[in-house]
Amino acid sequence: MSSRFDTASGSYGGDEAGLICGYLFDAAAPQPTRPVGSAEAAAWLVASAPADAYLWLHFNLSHAQAERWLRRHGRLVDAFYDTLRDGLHSTRIERADDALIAVINDVHFEFGFEPSDTSTLWISVGPRLVVTARTQPLRSVDALRTAVNAGDAPRSSTELLEHLLRAQADVLVAIVRDATLRIDGIEDELLAGRLDHKRARLGALRRLLVRLQRLLAPEPAALFRLLQRPPGWMASTDADQLRSATEEFSLVLRDMQALQERIKLLQEEIAANVNEDNNRSLFVLTVVTVLALPINILAGLFGMNVGGIPLAEHHHGFWIVVAIIASFTAVAAWVAFRKKR
Repeated sequence: MSSRFDTASGSYGGDEAGLICGYLFDAAAPQPTRPVGSAEAAAWLVASAPADAYLWLHFNLSHAQAERWLRRHGRLVDAFYDTLRDGLHSTRIERADDALIAVINDVHFEFGFEPSDTSTLWISVGPRLVVTARTQPLRSVDALRTAVNAGDAPRSSTELLEHLLRAQADVLVAIVRDATLRIDGIEDELLAGRLDHKRARLGALRRLLVRLQRLLAPEPAALFRLLQRPPGWMASTDADQLRSATEEFSLVLRDMQALQERIKLLQEEIAANVNEDNNRSLFVLTVVTVLALPINILAGLFGMNVGGIPLAEHHHGFWIVVAIIASFTAVAAWVAFRKKR
């Protein structure tokens, strides 16, 4: 089965059931990983299958038939369908009866460093069936699909979930690296004295990282309960790998938090530079006002049309007034610059 990303439509290949891609994993078969369609998947789910074999089906929830097919053939727990509609998008992995229900937030395939470029991936994990469903093309699940096409064959459904978490961690690492490069460029411009519009750019990056951290940070309580009481079909090694994947994911989130602190420090430095420039401009305006004060006062006094104006009939009266104004202006300038020093 081929699956292709369509940049024009914003969704990539799905069949009449909304299935984007499906794979059958069977370590005992001559071909450990085999792509399947919705019809073959429905037949496999009702047939007796080997104990170590399982299916991964990835659906497009924007397709009208996707949920109908899952309800008819998937035999998933009701908690999965409730999670699709509860409106809670926080990242979590919970146990529901004998299955795992995971909600993972991921960035869009065409990620443009915008806070809105995130969407949710819903996952149901059982011993024989793994279902992932989304409404927008996402990077992590596409990276996992590419790895499976390249020959990666997780031996169990839990290991497939662990591979998905690690793929998401790799996507986040790439985002952190790209954000770090952007911040390095802004910092270089700041050191060179070119303010430009860096405050707005830093603010957008910080809002993006805060949103990603808020959406992607897993709920520790739900994960702790799961790892303390895993389903009976989950092997202890799979639980350890899942714990390791979540710890690696947490490390990436801590790096993201450190990057937010760096952005905050840069914003404070830029704000300090802006305040210093404003203070310098205010000082220049104050000095100009002080220097112009003597001539404004004398001009106002001598401009009154009343009798008795001194030096009105003096032959050198104009130059005497100019000398008085220059003297007062020099004294005012000396006082102003003395206070500045």
